[in-house]
Amino acid sequence: MRTFQTELPAGNRNDWKTIRTLIPYLLEYRGRIGIAMLFLALAKLANIGVPVALKLIVDGLDVTTPGAQMVTVPLSLLIAYGLLRFSTSLFQELRNAVFAKASQRSARKIALRVFQHLHELSLRFHLDRQTGGVSRDIERGSRSITQLLHFLIFSILPTAFEILVVCGVLLVNFEIWFSVITFITVSLYFVYTYKVTEWRIKFRVQMNTADSKANTAAIDSLINYETVKYFGNEAFETRRYDQHMHNWERASIRSQVSLALLNVGQGVIIGVGLTILMILAARGVIAGTMTLGDFVMVNAFLIQIYIPLNFLGTIFREVKHSLTDMEKMFGLLDLEAEIQDTPSATPLIVSRGEVVFNNVTFSYQADRSILHDINFEIPAGHKVAVVGSSGAGKTTLARLLFRFYEVTDGRITIDGQDIREATLDSLRAAIGVVPQDTVLFNDTVGYNIQYGKPDADRAEIEEAARLAYLHDFIVSLPQGYDTIVGERGLKLSGGEKQRIAIARTILKNPPILILDEATSQLDSKSEQAIQSALREVAMNRTTLVIAHRLSTVIDAEQILVLEDGRISERGRHRELLAGHGHYAEMWRLQQEQRELEHEAEAIGDPVILSAI
Repeated sequence: MRTFQTELPAGNRNDWKTIRTLIPYLLEYRGRIGIAMLFLALAKLANIGVPVALKLIVDGLDVTTPGAQMVTVPLSLLIAYGLLRFSTSLFQELRNAVFAKASQRSARKIALRVFQHLHELSLRFHLDRQTGGVSRDIERGSRSITQLLHFLIFSILPTAFEILVVCGVLLVNFEIWFSVITFITVSLYFVYTYKVTEWRIKFRVQMNTADSKANTAAIDSLINYETVKYFGNEAFETRRYDQHMHNWERASIRSQVSLALLNVGQGVIIGVGLTILMILAARGVIAGTMTLGDFVMVNAFLIQIYIPLNFLGTIFREVKHSLTDMEKMFGLLDLEAEIQDTPSATPLIVSRGEVVFNNVTFSYQADRSILHDINFEIPAGHKVAVVGSSGAGKTTLARLLFRFYEVTDGRITIDGQDIREATLDSLRAAIGVVPQDTVLFNDTVGYNIQYGKPDADRAEIEEAARLAYLHDFIVSLPQGYDTIVGERGLKLSGGEKQRIAIARTILKNPPILILDEATSQLDSKSEQAIQSALREVAMNRTTLVIAHRLSTVIDAEQILVLEDGRISERGRHRELLAGHGHYAEMWRLQQEQRELEHEAEAIGDPVILSAI
């Protein structure tokens, strides 16, 4: 079976662009970062002082002096040695404590910004996205921010600072070759590590891609658990998931093998450099140009440099991995919101609630128009219904009014104000939508109703539930309003989910309503009850009803019949029946179906019922 997937477009980001994106979030905490840098410098200076103290101790013990002096000098140096060791640890911990808020708060703010930006992106993006992959990109990117800051500021910068200071000490106190060889060794180490890491980073990218795809496949499969079961495709889903995991495994193995190659090369460079320097130091001691303490100090300096250098290879790899992980997350921020406020946008003022579609034309793609020259008006407080076959463009009208998309041509106004000139927040606050496909949060029934008005109290929530004919059902549940509805509301029936959608829209109490197949999931008895509630709620509101069942819109002041993106008929129910057009034919067919349903229910014929 062939599978189809839609991926986010690859960005053009590079490491420096990713770092530049991060910098503004850090500058907010420049004071803390400055103090942390001071503690970092003090820690490194104390650390560099340790080999110097060790040299003086060895030289002091190596000189023949009177017994009292022999005890006094090394003892003071030993105490200084211990204090330097303690100071190194103390300043490092102070640095970590001061910097913690800056790193964690920056990571939090960036993750929050990405989350907000995802909500600002258009419906088009969210229809194309892969939830599991995007979720994993954000998770990895957020985690990598803290790691990157820690590695850059607490590992790479202090190590570079220490190397420069040590090279300076060696240059001042010994032959120039000590400093030159140390510098060459460190340079070779950096170049080799950079080149090999750049080469092997592609394996990390392949791992991330396969991991995101595997996560997407797993989430899609689990969300559609019932569909998988209906078609007996457990084995197919397992194979699909395993294919992505196989790709991840292959990339992971290549990453590990290349890591071994990197480590071996780093070990050779450090080993050769250290051996050459120790030979030079030993020759200096033999020649009398260096003391035994100098030999110990050089050895301690080199070990002190090469140990973090050894870890620096790992740190450099992790920095590259962190930048790679952050790249996709920051790439989301590079996506521009298709629908956004214009610079001159002002809050929408709804005085009456009159809605007008004026010569509206719309196409999702340039070569395929969905709506053509749509003209109609919904007077304030009136109800207008749109009916038609599937794919005629009915739901698109609702999406345009809510500004999920911008009209290609023409305009939509509310009380004379072009909705493109109104702020999105004010426009959407004025419109309540009961969608055809209701998706609930994996929380309680009460939470899902309260979502229409987050600050509503329990009495308001229960009143909205009563108006939606839902309260009696809720109180019959063991946990009542605290009942968990499950992922996407899977623990509830389609009708129960739609009643919750109606209840939270009632709670929102907007001046304009959009009912998009609001009773499509209800049986006839429930539909009649909900229809009376909806009529009561819509009584003083401007209402756009999108319907398939014509029986639900016979009370509309005007019914629009949409065919192939054009309004073919308009009028009241009786007028359209008298016109013997497409509406009359739809009505006849639906009436025949309803009669067949009633006959089947009367005789209890399961064959006829299943056929219906």
